[in-house]
Amino acid sequence: MPRTIWSGAISFGLVTVPIHVVSATEDHSVRFHQVHLEDMGRVRVRKVCEIEGREVSQSEIGKGYQLSKDTIVPVLDEELRQMPLPTARAIEIEAFVPADSIDPVRLAEGYYLQPDGQVAAKPYKLLRMALERSSKVAVAKYAWSGRERLGLLRVRDNVIVLHAMRWDDEIRNPSELAPEAVELTDEEIAEAEQLIDRLSRDDLEGPEFTDRYTEAVEQLIEAKREHREPPRAEEPKEAGQVVDLMAALKESVAKARESRGEDAAVHEIPKKTAAKKTAKKQPAKKATAKKTAKKATGRKPRSA
Repeated sequence: MPRTIWSGAISFGLVTVPIHVVSATEDHSVRFHQVHLEDMGRVRVRKVCEIEGREVSQSEIGKGYQLSKDTIVPVLDEELRQMPLPTARAIEIEAFVPADSIDPVRLAEGYYLQPDGQVAAKPYKLLRMALERSSKVAVAKYAWSGRERLGLLRVRDNVIVLHAMRWDDEIRNPSELAPEAVELTDEEIAEAEQLIDRLSRDDLEGPEFTDRYTEAVEQLIEAKREHREPPRAEEPKEAGQVVDLMAALKESVAKARESRGEDAAVHEIPKKTAAKKTAKKQPAKKATAKKTAKKATGRKPRSA
């Protein structure tokens, strides 16, 4: 059972839902220690008081805000908890919005909200079912770790999930990162659409969605433990090569077909492209017919 990170309540109008907050994710990364490479001794970070020059314990450490070079104001955790801020003790729902109206770039870590006892079961289920039936998500405010935050509430497998959200001023404007204007043909776009179609699926289950980096690190550690030569990466392709975009797209589609057990040699012409080419050829036949009629009669044919 994951440990409780925070306890409080969801405030839903005049309805209060007591909850416990637990992490919705687990980190399985391989952890490393900092060591002195000469003798493999651990290198540790020690907390030392600048004035006394001695190492201090965690019980002696608190928060302080620096007003000037020589003035620091101490701020106690108890004082922060007693601030007159509604969101310090509750997740306050501010609005309900369509899920697709939230830009995913604003979403951060996720937490499961667990009802706190049988008393909370009914209002918890009420909010969950209301969210499901409305097909909307709730936007809320809450205060954790010394700051007020924005959050999103949604339902996953009958459990309410809280996603931390970034404020508007925390999102950088990406306009300066956009590439310069380039030209694309309809055939290139259609081929890219076909590649997307070939790579589309309904779930993210399968060996290709495993953490290969962690597996590689574990294999490296095992090889060094057994004094074996660790696996080596393949030589990367030379950077800066000019790529034939259409050829690369066609090869990608062929590989996608092959990975799905389809005939990689067969290459369908995208419908949009085929229709466009047919439309261009038809007027040419009509023009040829007109020239033939004019040559035979010596006069311009009448329009129908």
